[in-house]
Amino acid sequence: MNFRFVLTALFVGGSAVGLPLTAPAQSIYDAENGRAVPESAAQIQLSFAPLVKETAPAVVNIFTRAEITRSPLGVLGDEFFNSPFGSQSEKVQTALGSGVILTAEGLVVTNDHVIRDGTEIEVELTDGREFNAEVLFTDRAADLALLQIDPGEGTLPSLQLGNSDNVEIGDLVLAIGNPFGVGQTTTMGIVSALARTGTGVTEVGSFIQTDAAINPGNSGGALIDMKGQVIGINTAIFSSSGASAGIGFAIPANFVANTVRALEEGGGTVVRPWLGVTGENVTERMAKVLKLGNRGGFLVDEVYEPSPSFDAGLQTGDVILGLGGTDVSDRDEIRYLVAGSRVGEQLPLQIFRDGDVIDLTLLMAAPPEVPPRNPTQLVEPSPLEGATVINLSPAASQELDMPGSWTGVVISEAPRGSTASRQGFAVGDVIRSINRETIDTVEDLEEVLAAANSPRWSFLIERGGRAITIRIVYRS
Repeated sequence: MNFRFVLTALFVGGSAVGLPLTAPAQSIYDAENGRAVPESAAQIQLSFAPLVKETAPAVVNIFTRAEITRSPLGVLGDEFFNSPFGSQSEKVQTALGSGVILTAEGLVVTNDHVIRDGTEIEVELTDGREFNAEVLFTDRAADLALLQIDPGEGTLPSLQLGNSDNVEIGDLVLAIGNPFGVGQTTTMGIVSALARTGTGVTEVGSFIQTDAAINPGNSGGALIDMKGQVIGINTAIFSSSGASAGIGFAIPANFVANTVRALEEGGGTVVRPWLGVTGENVTERMAKVLKLGNRGGFLVDEVYEPSPSFDAGLQTGDVILGLGGTDVSDRDEIRYLVAGSRVGEQLPLQIFRDGDVIDLTLLMAAPPEVPPRNPTQLVEPSPLEGATVINLSPAASQELDMPGSWTGVVISEAPRGSTASRQGFAVGDVIRSINRETIDTVEDLEEVLAAANSPRWSFLIERGGRAITIRIVYRS
């Protein structure tokens, strides 16, 4: 039975039905943060209406359109796109979601998945005004996107990003968005958990969890605290049915604020710092061997030189216990904290080495682009024809979200319908060797392809950290 419902049913007209009213022995109150548990019928019957009126106008509906090419037999697979049984057709695909206006000048934040692949993006306000939006920045790994709309001579409502570090489990929150396209909707709940990682929602994320009802279409909308500040951007839900099951996730406002700040400081480009290490999460068994007790962490197995970690004195075999004053237990938490920091910022780093806890200082820096990318489209006949390849570097690896893949040659583009795509190659594949010839640079790749004179091909690639062999035989 819902506890909130029980309270409402018991109190009628300010008095309890059939029950004596007694004052609680002691008020539960957090003086520092101004939080208190309701103590009377009057407090329970308070309304969120003034808060909604103040904040809702800055939460917008977002509509996207994208033209996609489909064959009448497209359900049979891509191999039928050029089938003689029918011709290709153009179809307009639409999607919808929500967003939040952050400035009166028209800066809008939403989720990357809301506007991904959209050729036209339209923002609609609650007062009926519509604007075409320009994409300023997208971050697929964090599922964030920043848009710009032009209000002209008009004015735009906006909301302030709050300090999500001050959010506590149990805080009341409102979720505002456009679920299922039915129109703007407000739901109420509490913060259920903090720093949720390993959810599979995004590749970089440490989420605020809430039981406020979030449904498809709410993505990109606002999670509001009782001060009317945005503490999170609603992103995803856990659900077996596709509808709200009381477990929703929001990107913390501080992460959004850092992204906005990086965009402003970078002159329209967001440059995220990097750590420069690879490793693995500390398991319970590893913790016993390392004598870490019940603590988790991240065991370093490689330190890139040069990098912020190398410059700070981090070594292979160290266990990262804390970063930026926050305890960490796994790779996801570290990636989130690094992605939410700024270039030039100093972060305290706590590690475990040879039985001792040691404090270091990281000076966050941008990942270097060494060697240069040298983007090259492969046009000569080969199984890779049509693909574009680049030299890997820490900067390119970060852009493609390939942690640990710092050297080699990677496919950055593999257009649908190209020879490379039809042969099974994909964006992010690192080409390690061709016909047993090692590939270290784009120049190596071009030389091997030019010298190849055989209908048989053997490719060793790295995909998602796994080694895969692709063998291709051309028959005359």
